[in-house]
Amino acid sequence: MKKTKFAALLALGLILGSCAPSMSQNPADVLLTFSTVGDSREDPTTEGLNAQNRLWLQNTRAWTRIMKEANAQGARALFFNGDMIMGYTTDRATLDRQYAFWRGMSATLMEQGTYVVPVPGNHETQEKGSDAAGKGFKLARPGNEDAWRANMGDLILDQTRFAALTGLNATNFDPANAPAVGGADPVTTDQKQLTYSFDVGPVHFAVINTDAVGWDGHAPAAWLKADFAAAKARGQGRFFVFGHKPAYTYRYNDTVTAAGFDADPANQAAFWDVVEQYGATYFAGHEHIYHAMQPRKDAGGRAWEVIVGSGGSPFEAKPGDSTNPVDRYYAWATVQIMKDGRVHVRTYGFDEKFGATKMLASWDL
Repeated sequence: MKKTKFAALLALGLILGSCAPSMSQNPADVLLTFSTVGDSREDPTTEGLNAQNRLWLQNTRAWTRIMKEANAQGARALFFNGDMIMGYTTDRATLDRQYAFWRGMSATLMEQGTYVVPVPGNHETQEKGSDAAGKGFKLARPGNEDAWRANMGDLILDQTRFAALTGLNATNFDPANAPAVGGADPVTTDQKQLTYSFDVGPVHFAVINTDAVGWDGHAPAAWLKADFAAAKARGQGRFFVFGHKPAYTYRYNDTVTAAGFDADPANQAAFWDVVEQYGATYFAGHEHIYHAMQPRKDAGGRAWEVIVGSGGSPFEAKPGDSTNPVDRYYAWATVQIMKDGRVHVRTYGFDEKFGATKMLASWDL
């Protein structure tokens, strides 16, 4: 968000300042409360890591606090938008070890009553390396997608456990409902449990893999269009999408380059056309920062993109890179879906010194 836009939101009262991290709606009026965040993995080059985080490459302090506070806000589900592990390797033992630590942490959240819905990120699906000519690459690998399914498949989707934790049934989940090899989205591997969707009451949730083998850094826009059309045909009226890479990069200063689908404007447009058509909200990560915007507002668009890649990974904005202090906050979103169809979003965060949690923004969809 540019400085002028931030100032405008501040004047309108959207940015709310310090307050207790609580939700105010009457619980009897709420159908479902969910939270969403991404990017808790640490980087081995980060200075000052304690021995535990250096071994497991996880920001355990930030991620633990976010889980605790989201649960206290009444979140019965938490969508984690990718990069829960450092990954970037095809070594299965390393991947399994990192997944095990993250799953051990998130198991506590599950036991406290919040179902964790995992979303794949590029650190999970990609290998990072150099070719024979010394040119660097980041490419999704079939073995990494298999490792994802092996370590996350029990959550995608345990309908019995989802119902026990949320009090609601997750319906119309079909693991075969994924982009097809050789289809309109040029993926080259089975996307089962990487891209998927399900319904909860009148609400439709879609999870997309933004770094599929053969389609790195892209959205499966054709799949999403067909999936949303099918959901609407069976009566779904509210739509949410969760992916790792953003459709629109948050350019917190003039040096920021495209980090998401905007690297391919045609794919970006195809994806956002679907999001706008259904009045959906897209939650993403990848940029280790918090930012909310309506990308096509000036053209009459109403859809929101909310980047919450602020779950503990090294901050995107280095000191002095941004004039917005919130750009160096660990942050997440908590969403209340009301029984009468209204939806309210609140975002929360705390600074790099782990000070008091503040409400960052609040708005109705």
